[in-house]
Amino acid sequence: MYNNNNDGGGGGSANGNTMQQRRKTTTRSRSKQQQQQQCTSENVIEKNQTNGAQNERLHFRGSSKDSALSTPLLPRSRSTTSAINSPSPLCCNGGLSILNCCRDVNCHLNAPLRGSVESSRSRRSESRQSSLTATPTTTPKQASPSPTISERSRSCSGSRSRSCSCDGRLVDCHKHSAAAAAASTAAPQFTVNLSIDLFSWTLFLLAFCTRFYKLATPPHIVFDELHYGKYIAHYMRNIFFFDQHPPLGKQLIAGLVSLAGYDGNYTFSRIGAAYAPDVPIFWFRFIPALCGSLLAPAVYRLLLEARLHRWAAALGGLLVILDNSLLTQSRFVLMESMLLLASTLGIACLLRFQRCRLGSLQWLCNGSAAGVLLACAGAVKYIGFLALALAGYLLCRHLWQLLYDASLTNRQLWMHALSRLLLFVGIPIAVYIGVFYVHFRTLHRAGPHDSIMTSAFQASLEGGLASITSGQPLAVVHGSQITLRHTHGRTCWLHSHAAVYPVRYKDKRGSSHQQQVTCYSFKDVNNWWIVKRPERDDLVVGEQPDVIQHGDVIQLVHGITSRALNSHDVAAPMTPQCQEVSCYIDYEIKMAGELLWRVEILNRNSEGDSWHAIKSEIRLVHESTGAALKFSGRQLPDWGFNQHEVVADRDQVHEDAIWNVEEHRYTKTQDQRERERQLLSAEMIPTKRTKLSFWAKLLELQTKMFWHGKHLQAHMYSSLPHEWPLMDKGIAYWLDSQSSAQIYLLGNVLIWYTASAGILVYAALLAFYAVRRRRLCFDVSQHEWQRFLMAGDTFFVGYMMHYLPYYFVDRTLFLHNYLPAFVFKLLLLCFVVEHLDYLLRRHCSGRGVHLVRVYRVALLLWLLAVGSVFVKFLPLSYGARKMTIEEVRRLRWKDTWDFILQKNYALN
Repeated sequence: MYNNNNDGGGGGSANGNTMQQRRKTTTRSRSKQQQQQQCTSENVIEKNQTNGAQNERLHFRGSSKDSALSTPLLPRSRSTTSAINSPSPLCCNGGLSILNCCRDVNCHLNAPLRGSVESSRSRRSESRQSSLTATPTTTPKQASPSPTISERSRSCSGSRSRSCSCDGRLVDCHKHSAAAAAASTAAPQFTVNLSIDLFSWTLFLLAFCTRFYKLATPPHIVFDELHYGKYIAHYMRNIFFFDQHPPLGKQLIAGLVSLAGYDGNYTFSRIGAAYAPDVPIFWFRFIPALCGSLLAPAVYRLLLEARLHRWAAALGGLLVILDNSLLTQSRFVLMESMLLLASTLGIACLLRFQRCRLGSLQWLCNGSAAGVLLACAGAVKYIGFLALALAGYLLCRHLWQLLYDASLTNRQLWMHALSRLLLFVGIPIAVYIGVFYVHFRTLHRAGPHDSIMTSAFQASLEGGLASITSGQPLAVVHGSQITLRHTHGRTCWLHSHAAVYPVRYKDKRGSSHQQQVTCYSFKDVNNWWIVKRPERDDLVVGEQPDVIQHGDVIQLVHGITSRALNSHDVAAPMTPQCQEVSCYIDYEIKMAGELLWRVEILNRNSEGDSWHAIKSEIRLVHESTGAALKFSGRQLPDWGFNQHEVVADRDQVHEDAIWNVEEHRYTKTQDQRERERQLLSAEMIPTKRTKLSFWAKLLELQTKMFWHGKHLQAHMYSSLPHEWPLMDKGIAYWLDSQSSAQIYLLGNVLIWYTASAGILVYAALLAFYAVRRRRLCFDVSQHEWQRFLMAGDTFFVGYMMHYLPYYFVDRTLFLHNYLPAFVFKLLLLCFVVEHLDYLLRRHCSGRGVHLVRVYRVALLLWLLAVGSVFVKFLPLSYGARKMTIEEVRRLRWKDTWDFILQKNYALN
């Protein structure tokens, strides 16, 4: 019995312990069930709220494999467990609701109203915190990993920037939490942490060595150094010049060479001419070479901002170094290297700007830097404004994505839009205007390009327009001696001479055989005309001048031949649909002269109803026929001394029908011989310049720059846009006078052809992915798909925006016009190379892993081949060593490359 009692007692104690454990287990299970019921009730409430939303969208549940792949950078055990075991539906961005903080206003996990999102989130967080605090503190962490992850994701999402659109990746949360932890670490005061990117510095040093190697060689004028050198010399002497491109690049070089002691007295006569010993060749070419050296690390930084891996970004910088066309264009006084650097850095700052928090210091600095750099690109060459247009496209697309952010109020959205408008419209306009303000302040003396500008502009230059002095009379009166200048377009003056129109033209049409009236592009005594009232016979200006008003009818008498300006119903020689304009000769054949012209002042709202010299823009309308005196633009044949035709057109509203008085003085004598003597001996040197506002100068110069670009002469090395992608034609920059050594603009053939193939590969993949995703087949992860779209928006669209407009440009084009588009094509090639590597790693498993290794080995071999081609064509980039004819022939890989050989040797 004792033993039995002892056994029974032992059994009783054991049973008691078992009962206690069962009670604890029951309590724990009840607490878990309560938590699950609370979570279930919360989910039901959320679903009920979502079902009542107006903007409900359809969402599909993905497989566990795809969900796991959508978060590739998470720890494997945690991401896999949560992806497989989580029963929650997918967010609109493709991620799980437990792991992601979806901010899409249309997502079924959010409240239907924008304003109620934050309050509902706060209520849910409070209820969850209360339920969590009710659980025992002895609960192991391993039993409930999901709340820990959800709390971490909520804390990450709370610390994220409101300006960044959520893409459903927990990786961003980890990055932000790590950044916050690093920022929270207290750093000592007055300390600066400096980090050096070895890739970036290595690329810069390599590019610096290639660009600055024998920079002063050849010591001759190379290609467009002929023009840019002249402009820089004009800056040194404050002489006004006209160029079709903005002046920022020329201003930078002029500022540097002025510090080097250059005085601007060297005459840039022709391509190939030797520089004078006092010309600082190295400093002339320093800024383009420095910008070309900085382009490689700038491309590297841009690729990093586009979320490419470091090795792909370094590949992009290396390809910039190994391209012969970028090397050649960076070694001489040319503008492309400055343009490319400003565009690349501007887009890189823009991409970083879009990820910064609205109103933060980084947001302001990156946005301002992007606006300034893109404006500088446009202020170097007008093609740079295409980069600003690309920035506008990226900004609009980002703003469109922000509209789906439920955490942003309408006020915040307006702040995003207005701030971008200020940074990327206001800053570029201010920079552009500032560049031209410096331009006009520096160039205040008259020069060889004055005749392109209007009379008022020429009069504002020191030592400029002939006979424009402070003593010149302002009001045009009866008896005024004037020269009439064609105001807009081609610079020429109304002109006549003793020669007459031929009796018959080549097309057998007859003429009036009257005295010719033309438009002459040079200063000449036959440009003078005398204003006369029809009812008066004298031509002398009296003590009380008879001022010509708007609407008055006058006659114009030629100063030398004394014949009046005439028009009649006779077809013009070169423009038969218009009337002939002549100076009337009375042949006594019953053809009376029609000599009356009505003066219409077009800008009388600003200049008044009185006809004034210089500033009044007038239209002369023939009283008999109602036709306006017009410059037709046609050139007369030899019988007209190749001068330009003047006609009378019944279509009065035309820019070529506008004239203005340039030189002006009063007639003092009635004697015709004395009058002619005064005209022939007139003083042609001004003594004092007049005033013209900065805004008037800027508006006129912009108009002339856009108009003049359409009239460039053809060039033997010009090319068409369809010839650029495969580099069918290059440009001869310089030829040695003693050998066949030359500088010829050609790119690295292997890079250009591979980059062109990269454009096609990206387009094919884009079409393939788009079709597959419409069928709910997701071949790449959500993270990779976002990178793919970013590369397309930035690089593919950038390439198209810089390339396609040239098909609509009606002027002479060269291969170097393609370089901005080529850089974007190069950037897209780097992404395609990395994306193909991603596809092989994703889909090749098991024995297919060898394909990844083969691909990478092939990539290394291709890079070695690129370097080999670069070295082979270096003699054409440097022009530093003499070459034989056979060496030049061996470099002619395409029949369309027109190399130059000494002594006119043929290539075949």
